[in-house]
Amino acid sequence: MPEEHASFSARVESVRRRVFDIIEESPHPSVWAPRFNIFMSVLIVLNISVVILESVAGLAALYNPVFVTIDVVSVLIFTIEYILRLWTCTLNPKFSSVVTGRARFALTPMSIIDLLAILPFYLPMFIPVDLRMLRALRLMRLVRILKIGRYSEAAKTFQRVIVNKKEEILLALFILLIVLVFSSSLMYTVEHEAQPDKFPDIPHAMWWGIVTLATVGYGDVYPITPLGQFFGGIVLIIGIGVFALPTGIFASGFIDVINERRQKMEYVCPYCGKRHDAAGNKLDPDTPPPDTSPGQQEQNSPPGS
Repeated sequence: MPEEHASFSARVESVRRRVFDIIEESPHPSVWAPRFNIFMSVLIVLNISVVILESVAGLAALYNPVFVTIDVVSVLIFTIEYILRLWTCTLNPKFSSVVTGRARFALTPMSIIDLLAILPFYLPMFIPVDLRMLRALRLMRLVRILKIGRYSEAAKTFQRVIVNKKEEILLALFILLIVLVFSSSLMYTVEHEAQPDKFPDIPHAMWWGIVTLATVGYGDVYPITPLGQFFGGIVLIIGIGVFALPTGIFASGFIDVINERRQKMEYVCPYCGKRHDAAGNKLDPDTPPPDTSPGQQEQNSPPGS
């Protein structure tokens, strides 16, 4: 019996390791991992398409059974995936503890997104909700689009850019907030008497500040006094520069992440000692030819030449 129990535990552990290598970022990914990522990405896109098409009354009435079937099958797959991730997460050294490790894994951002993606389906089964609340819960299925961050390299790259450049991004947002408050307060002071309905207070003036700094200019709120128009033009020019800051930060972040990824793809050949890329192409220049100075030529020339 002990031998049978040990053999069964070994088989279960082997299955858990294989599942982990497929669904998680394992040091030894399975050949099925890319196929699993593609399948889950297609399923998520299909779910979001169903949510969008359900909002069309004619399509909802005509294809409701199809939409419901896709939703039920998808939720079952997402639920199984969530359970498998909780089951295998202890193979990750960061979550090695059986209880606390799984609890910390469940509180990670992507795990919370996984849970929010399936909760709208299960909550009405346990909690009575009215029709409006039910519609809101069904709309929450759009959270499933965030799950694609697990399976898309582009989404992972964007996430790394945000993490690496978070200080610069926060600084740019802080500068934008300062400019917004200052320009809105100034415009309220200048335009309040001329347009008390459009600029009744600073919070209302912030709407003008947002659309002006974003260079959108809806035209519903705008200055009419000469001084207000003068300051409005200055704020518009400043807005172009302020919104250019995050663009440069993101561009720099993408370049850093791409260069970092390329460096990781390089390796040093143990035979020639040169750097190669993943395709085997040499990255180092070839060794220079031997010295061909006159003294060296005389030394190497055959006798009697």
